Amino acid sequence: MKVTVHRKAHFNAAHRLYRKDWNFEKNQAVFGLCNNPNFHGHNYELIASVTGEIDPETGYVIDVKILKDIIKSEVEDAFDHKNLNVEVPEFEDLNPTAENIAVVIYDKIKKKLDTKFYLEITLYETPRNFVTYSGQ
Repeated sequence: MKVTVHRKAHFNAAHRLYRKDWNFEKNQAVFGLCNNPNFHGHNYELIASVTGEIDPETGYVIDVKILKDIIKSEVEDAFDHKNLNVEVPEFEDLNPTAENIAVVIYDKIKKKLDTKFYLEITLYETPRNFVTYSGQ
C-alpha cells in the first residue's frame, strides 16, 4: 500500500522576472510589476510530498526528520532571505518564476531521496498563486 507523507516549509526570497535578451519594454509588457529592476519578494510556502510503501519495521514511508533535514539544507539554507537572481546559482541563467523555482527545488530534493520514492513539490508564491511539479 502506498502512502504520501507531506512536509511544509517556508522561505522568503526576492526575485525579478525578466529575460536578459529582451529590452525593458518587452520585459515590462510580459512580466509587468514582477520586472521591477529593484526586485520584489515573496513569502514562499513549500509542500514536499513523498509517496512510497510503508516500511513494515518502522511504520514510516520516510522518517519526516530526514525529509525536514533535506528541505532545510537544499531549500531553506539555499533560498531563504536571498535574492534568487543574484545569490542562487541555479537562477543565474534561469528566470526565477514559481514554475522554475518548483522544478529546481524538485531536482535538489529528488537527488537526496531514495529512488523508490515518488516526489511532488507544491510551491505557493502567494496564498492564491501556486504551482505543482512531480518530475514530468
